[in-house]
Amino acid sequence: MQHRVIVLGAGYTGAIAAGRLAKRLHREDVAITLVNAEPDFVERVRMHQLAVGQDLKPRPFSEMFAGTGVELKLAKVTGVDVDRKTVAVIDGNGAEELEYDTLVYALGSGWNAQGVPGTAEYAHEIASRPGALRLRERLGRLEAGQTVTVVGGGLTGLEAAAEIAEARPDLDVALAVRGDLGDWLSPKGRGHLRKVFDKLGITVHEHADVIAVEADRVTTADGNAIPAAVTVWTTGFAVHPIAKATALEVTGTGQIVVDGTMRSVSHPDVYAVGDAAYAMGPEDKPLRMSCASGTPAAWQAADAIAARLTGGKLPNVPIRYVQQCISLGRREGVIQYVTADDRAVRAALTGQLAAVYKELICKGAAWGVANPTLGMPTRRRRVARERATAGSAVKTLA
Repeated sequence: MQHRVIVLGAGYTGAIAAGRLAKRLHREDVAITLVNAEPDFVERVRMHQLAVGQDLKPRPFSEMFAGTGVELKLAKVTGVDVDRKTVAVIDGNGAEELEYDTLVYALGSGWNAQGVPGTAEYAHEIASRPGALRLRERLGRLEAGQTVTVVGGGLTGLEAAAEIAEARPDLDVALAVRGDLGDWLSPKGRGHLRKVFDKLGITVHEHADVIAVEADRVTTADGNAIPAAVTVWTTGFAVHPIAKATALEVTGTGQIVVDGTMRSVSHPDVYAVGDAAYAMGPEDKPLRMSCASGTPAAWQAADAIAARLTGGKLPNVPIRYVQQCISLGRREGVIQYVTADDRAVRAALTGQLAAVYKELICKGAAWGVANPTLGMPTRRRRVARERATAGSAVKTLA
């Protein structure tokens, strides 16, 4: 019988893991099913571009996975039973239950309202394509001079504020951040960020902890009201809630606790990658939710699954950081170089060259989904048969 591998979610990490497994394992030995609610790949790192009216290149999975052996199941995941090793899904034909031998959980994350009153009712998010399209429609109806306030000073907030200000110079764009603008960047990175924001006319409200959102304003902890015909909320991500409802060991925020091979510490037939995983990086710091963490985690998980199924050598490649890439509109950017554990160093690339660099990174990330072995020769190995004995697996060549 074929070993059944189900991958949940076809974002960057899930799609890469599915493709890499298909190119590591012999097709006669494994059945790889990729479950996703949409038929095409969403470039999540470009949602701020979509929100301001830019059209993104269509990337249908039928083309991306053509000839790989990966079966795409268009359905919404409604539950996972890790004891029975089943996944509950629903599609146009109704509810269905899928059985697996190995599960790769890559359902990712969505926006995080942080429990702030009024956020769900009045704020817009760009953590998803539907959210970005709703914001796109709303921005299109704004008249000149109206204020768009972006809440959150992380990478997403910086990129959203700059993109909106560049695309709509007739609007008043503001950014509310809890600390100082770009306070984690190097002096060179911070200086260039301020220079670009000044040029774009973005009003920055520093040390502004937003505690309420209304239809026309946001309120900060010190009682100040910041006008906002449109509020864009970018204060971090919340993982998909399904994992927390299972018997998997998860953190308080619902991330699946994994080892260095992205394998669940409580259920060895489950792997988690991307934002859904709680994995430790250099200096015993948890990897942050990002494409920079998720892509190498997907490689690690796929290679570990292939190694365990074929009796090969487990991967031992520590995941580390090199840079943080920030686009500031289409013509400016900051590439902040960092230590292995993601702390800024003095070196940073800025300006138009940084914008080109970031664009190449985005294109490379999408290319990596369709080319999960990074253009290297495909090496498919035969899977060993597993017989469970006394809680361990005894393998014989298939």
